Amino acid sequence: MSQIDNIIIQVRARLQALAIKLWLEPYYYEGVGCVEDEIEKLADNFSSHLGISSSNCKLALSELQEGALRKLAARKEFERTGLATFSVRRINNRQGTQNIVEVKCSLKALGSKLHEKIAQTLDVVDPSRVKCISSGKIVNPETSLEAQGLKNNQQLMVIISEVDQTTTQNHEEAMYDRIRKIKMDVEAIVDSSQQLFEMEDQDGNPVFLPPAENRALLMAMSYYEKARAAMKREHYDEALILLLESDEKFITCNSKFLESVDNYALVNLDIVWCYLCLKNVTQLPDAQRRLDICEKSFRRSYGENLQRLISLKGNGCAEKALIMRLHLLQGVVLFHQNRRNEAYEKLIAAESELDALKVDDSSVVALMEMGYEPHEARLGLRACSGNLEQAINFIHDRKAKLREARQNSKQERKLNAKLANENNGNGKDWVNPRSVCTLMEMGYARDVVVEALKRTKNDVPNALDLLNTNAEELSRSLPPPQTADTEILGQLQQLGFTEEMARVALETTQNSLDRAIEFLIKTHGSETELLSAMERISTSAAAAASAIVANQDNEAPSTSSAGVTSLVAKALDKAQKEMESLKAYKRFTEEMPDNEHDYLDLPLVQEQQILAEYKRLLEQ
Repeated sequence: MSQIDNIIIQVRARLQALAIKLWLEPYYYEGVGCVEDEIEKLADNFSSHLGISSSNCKLALSELQEGALRKLAARKEFERTGLATFSVRRINNRQGTQNIVEVKCSLKALGSKLHEKIAQTLDVVDPSRVKCISSGKIVNPETSLEAQGLKNNQQLMVIISEVDQTTTQNHEEAMYDRIRKIKMDVEAIVDSSQQLFEMEDQDGNPVFLPPAENRALLMAMSYYEKARAAMKREHYDEALILLLESDEKFITCNSKFLESVDNYALVNLDIVWCYLCLKNVTQLPDAQRRLDICEKSFRRSYGENLQRLISLKGNGCAEKALIMRLHLLQGVVLFHQNRRNEAYEKLIAAESELDALKVDDSSVVALMEMGYEPHEARLGLRACSGNLEQAINFIHDRKAKLREARQNSKQERKLNAKLANENNGNGKDWVNPRSVCTLMEMGYARDVVVEALKRTKNDVPNALDLLNTNAEELSRSLPPPQTADTEILGQLQQLGFTEEMARVALETTQNSLDRAIEFLIKTHGSETELLSAMERISTSAAAAASAIVANQDNEAPSTSSAGVTSLVAKALDKAQKEMESLKAYKRFTEEMPDNEHDYLDLPLVQEQQILAEYKRLLEQ
């Protein structure tokens, strides 16, 4: 941040405190222009009060006056023509705010029209590569600006995705294409019947949600993980777009669930971090809102002053890194609001927390020589205040707890997959597998428990009451056990599936051919297995079709053969979709860290630099 920006913040605050309007007399006269003498007098007055040189005060006043006059002219034009004026700040990942231009567009126009005008102004050939951000949301090209809450004289943040020419031989993919492919991969993965992604809490316990909400949350977390990977590469423009996509998915989830986890807080924290790294303060109101969400979430999750977290994990809990970054960002936002004393207090708190998080490099090396990963070493040492022996115990205890949680939840995960097959993704009939396991442990039969939970909408006490008072009626209401339909069983065997597997699939899916095929394809968990299955399906079906044709009158239509062909096409289509999902999953995980607590492993280098910069500005 430049010194003149620091001065403008103070001068603007002084103007607001004194209710001085630089676009009115005696500082400006219509038809005459700026009155230099009055501006100089005001600069002298501000200089003595703020302790800033008179020349710098005058420079800041002139810039603020020009800005106010531009806004006044834009307001008059809007009233006259209906054209809104937007101050567009183009953001470049390496240079921050690259340039500021004015773009005019009707508020009744679609977002795509604004994108076209921005592209034209900035000499961008393809408007689809324009990502426009307003008040912390990506402008939707298919909705009117007015409906999205855009207003005249608003500042917009614009990111243009272009080809990165940092390599001499091969150009990297344009950001636009990378994000488009990421979104396609995420959709393929979360819609796969193989449940390639599962939600876990930070202790390794599975999180179970109704299908629609589970899908939204998986997409939100997937975008967030990709955003984190982009942040590690310091591609903050790409990260910001992915974080805002994640934000949109998160807010469709149940608010009570969002209040119980810190994932949404982390998304908001990282969005503000990207604003700062892109040197863009035009999103200040949104930054304040997001940090407030983050602070409230941390208080709910960790307790006031981290008491709940400390009681669970001890004084050296690694989550203190997140609190440090929150305090640092709060200090920066307060600085830009000219609340300098409050800003300084936050920065001092962040500095103290940052110092406590620093670990000795030689200790990290010592742990790495023992076979521990660098992130394990850093997090262990931070959690144990640098004590080497305690850090080793911490690392082992954390791994043991994760293993234990995953081992203990195997039955719940298996039951969740079985219930998903039975319900075919029907959100209306969704039951929480954890509740099913809890009631089954009390001695009740699974099917009766599931029916009770369906009737009580997953209310465990009410379901238990129903089981105690109406168990016989619940049992009578259950559909009779399904036996595999002989004809469908034969069709599946013609596709090369064994009788045993085909029978299980049909009994699980209540003799639904489509769902049985999906169930059987789902059992092939790797690309190689799927390819083998597809080859077996094609070979077996071709042989069956040939046999049918050979046994039919040559002049009669081969309806049975056509049926087999249709069945084969259906099975191969499902297998192909699962193949694409596996490929998408492989692409997705290529740059993902093999570390569940990567979000806590902050390098602290940038934090140190930002802290020093803003402390210097406040101490001048």
